[in-house]
Amino acid sequence: MVKSPSYMFNLLRPYINRRALVSVCNFYNSIVNPIFSIFSPNMDPDDAPQPEFDPRVPSTPVSYPIKTLEDLKLRTYFDSFHFQFNKASVSLSRSGVDDASLPNRRRIMACHDMQGGYTDDKWIQGGSNADAYSIWHWYLMDVFIYFSHNLVTLPPPGWVNAAHKHGVKVLGTFIVEWGEGSLIADQFLATTTAAHMYAERLSELAGALGFDGWLINMEVSLDTARIPTLKEFVSHLTQVMHSSVPGSLVIWYDSVTTEGQLNWQNQLNEYNKPFFDICDGIFTNYSWNEDYPTSSASLAGDRKFDVYMGIDVFGRGTFGDGQWTTNVALDVIKKNDVSAAIFAPGWVYETKQPPDFETAQNKWWSLVEKSWGITRSYPKVLPFYSNFDRGNGYHLSIDGKQVSDASWNNLSNQSFQPVLEFLEDSTTETIQASINFKETSYSGGGNITFKGDLKDKTYIKKKIFNGELHMGTSPLHFTYSVKSNETSKIGISLEFINSMDINNKKTSILLASYGDTLLTMEQFSSKFDTIIMPRHVRELSSGWMVYQSSVTLVGSTLTGIHAVCYKTPTPTPTPNSSSEYSSILGHISIKSSPENVTFPPASEWNVKSQNVDWKSGSVSLKILWTLSSGVASVFSKYNIYVENEEGKSVKSTKFIGVAVVEAFYVSQLLVPAGVSSVKFIIQACGSNGDFQELVDSPFLRLQVEASTITSKSSTLPQESTTGLCFCGKLAVVRTSWASINLGRRFYGCPLTFRHNPIFSHMKGSRCRFIGWVDPPMCPHSIVVIPGLFKNNNITEALVEQYRRQTRKSKLCLILSFALFLLIVLGCN
Repeated sequence: MVKSPSYMFNLLRPYINRRALVSVCNFYNSIVNPIFSIFSPNMDPDDAPQPEFDPRVPSTPVSYPIKTLEDLKLRTYFDSFHFQFNKASVSLSRSGVDDASLPNRRRIMACHDMQGGYTDDKWIQGGSNADAYSIWHWYLMDVFIYFSHNLVTLPPPGWVNAAHKHGVKVLGTFIVEWGEGSLIADQFLATTTAAHMYAERLSELAGALGFDGWLINMEVSLDTARIPTLKEFVSHLTQVMHSSVPGSLVIWYDSVTTEGQLNWQNQLNEYNKPFFDICDGIFTNYSWNEDYPTSSASLAGDRKFDVYMGIDVFGRGTFGDGQWTTNVALDVIKKNDVSAAIFAPGWVYETKQPPDFETAQNKWWSLVEKSWGITRSYPKVLPFYSNFDRGNGYHLSIDGKQVSDASWNNLSNQSFQPVLEFLEDSTTETIQASINFKETSYSGGGNITFKGDLKDKTYIKKKIFNGELHMGTSPLHFTYSVKSNETSKIGISLEFINSMDINNKKTSILLASYGDTLLTMEQFSSKFDTIIMPRHVRELSSGWMVYQSSVTLVGSTLTGIHAVCYKTPTPTPTPNSSSEYSSILGHISIKSSPENVTFPPASEWNVKSQNVDWKSGSVSLKILWTLSSGVASVFSKYNIYVENEEGKSVKSTKFIGVAVVEAFYVSQLLVPAGVSSVKFIIQACGSNGDFQELVDSPFLRLQVEASTITSKSSTLPQESTTGLCFCGKLAVVRTSWASINLGRRFYGCPLTFRHNPIFSHMKGSRCRFIGWVDPPMCPHSIVVIPGLFKNNNITEALVEQYRRQTRKSKLCLILSFALFLLIVLGCN
């Protein structure tokens, strides 16, 4: 398979020095690409030009950047079909943080830069990759930047929702770089009026989409005459952001200097301090020396915490070499009491660090924790709820019942993350605690599984959360779910400090597991100040036990929540007694009242549809809902179900997704033959884990158009007999007649390509007959090739060109590699 120089260059980019990068890109854009296009005019199907994305056309909601000043100026993003879906639904205030300012201490800023951005995370309503990249160590950071090399990078709402839930601010990126960037800079810095206008456009976007500010990255050289206007742009953006989004941040990246030179200073100094003085902080470049944090702190004065010393995790010229020695730079930064900016922590995921992503990710962030410690505590406000969901999984459950067995990812689903200790040598621990995606969950797609060996009359405590929850005179009501074997037990240990006591007296309370009260009291009476047995137990057929307890400690602060693993004491143990331990914690909820949330009945909701499109046995549409009273909804999310109805009876009820705004887009939902109507149910969910019963939930009923649910066979039109056809679970028709059959599922005989190794395994002859099928599986096809081609215009003619250019492609690959060797050697 032949790849263009741009593709190859992107693979090499993480390993090329930043300054060499600019020179290489300019050279290759002006010289290498034109040469390559002469030798290889035809690209791989994956690299072929894709149909232009039109954000105004209804489609599966995605997050996307703004690529031109013209679109920024004309506010085209607000006219997009996707705009409503891109609004974040979680505000910082919901996490209990003071969102008016950052804490007055050294901080950690994490800058995303993962595979160019907008990968699995662009699918706002969720994707199908259970192994998608995510971050769950929010308790170690203060600010998260979503970064890409597009002009205006808008953070996907999933990242904003997950970060805000944990009290972390989120910034987008405004970047001007390379040759094209110089032309862009000339435009938006042409006049002070223009600079102010673009600053106001950026501020408007942040306010409308619910994120917290901008990283400004000016990686171009400028005429010194432009510098005053650039300062006006940064200053005005900072002012309008602060006025429109309280607690917002504008961060300057260490790039162009006050002399107009693109010259990374790697510290705060006289050449970039004027920009630092008019915004909220500076993100320095990564190639600093050991004394640079000291000099930067000295120059910053009482704003030293606003200096974020850069660390490139890929190790491209960074102090300490990044990667598994990132903590070397962190230790130096901590010693000098300034802040840190960690660039590209996705290195762990991109480079497939062994043994697997979850283990490697936990190990890498443990370096940060050991260097700086935990910076965030929760719970801090009520209600508090966590089902330990990381925003991905291989199934999904609601209230102890599995509603989907499909793989999925959706960062908006991420719940409060536990602070489980990472142990590189797990053999030293009797019990291992880990987030488990494979075991069926009580809620969402994850749980905490505790496994190992434990003897009778012993117990193990595992920290789950560091709390900072101040109690009044009212009791705290705890609910938690457990699944375990007959002898393995799990309780919840609560640690309190009495802030009214001069010595900050500590109190420990055990919410025990349901079982033998006398034996439990005997085992733990000397270990905890108070032992509370659950006063209510609900057992589900799926094996989950739900416990409820209440605690009252006036004037105290909840500082810690631990899981307590113990075995049921055996009155007369034998030598053959098993020490095996296995237990699962499904969720934990803390609220101020034992009462459940009161949900508005279906009659108080207005539900409507837009953009309804029936096509070949499927339907696509946008569903919207609002309360009739006009009051804004306070619900954290909505579970969406569909019921297929035949007359007055329900054929099936199926969970189809989660919405975090009051809208959901249904894309090509297959409607089985015989169904007369489909009913979409919107189940509101409270922030404490409560949810509305389906029978009481608002809904939208849609009558099925009879002509759309029939199945038939068809012979290809004569003029299309040379077109490509293939079969696949996710495939759609890709021939010249696709415009009238787009989205239909079919089976048929594939083409034969005897001279191309890509298709050499296929048998058959030219395709002259197909059959339309419901459902989309293809049991009669000879071969299944889902998504082989992504461009509707690719036909057999293109494949024939591939066959003819095999030798030319090999020559081109050799030439491209030789040119890159020359470029890299020249840069060095």
